[in-house]
Amino acid sequence: MVKILPRFVVQRHHATHLHYDFRLEMNGVLKSWAVPKEPPTQPGVRRLAVMVEDHPISYIDFEGIIPEGMYGAGKVEIWDKGAYTLKSRSANKIEFKLYGEKMRGDYTLIMFKGDKNWLLIKRKA
Repeated sequence: MVKILPRFVVQRHHATHLHYDFRLEMNGVLKSWAVPKEPPTQPGVRRLAVMVEDHPISYIDFEGIIPEGMYGAGKVEIWDKGAYTLKSRSANKIEFKLYGEKMRGDYTLIMFKGDKNWLLIKRKA
């Protein structure tokens, strides 16, 4: 039997400010974080990741223009995507391995400063 891995996507979002939307497929939705700077691809690099509302799974392939006047208006393009394996998950920490083109290897999301602010960390090999 072949196990199908959950997916992830990183969408480069030219809205009011350029940022990256990091999304993990979990529990029937895309758990989502807005990352103000390019996501880490080198070990030890940390990036702020602000948790935002869950998105529907169908949004995983979205690229295009969100019209002016709508929430998140601007250009959205897929920066990276792939599958991942979940290593552990608690209320304030998620550990996983990404299998993307740009983001590959072990990563951790750690909550800090309230429930919305997280750090996205590329872990050392």
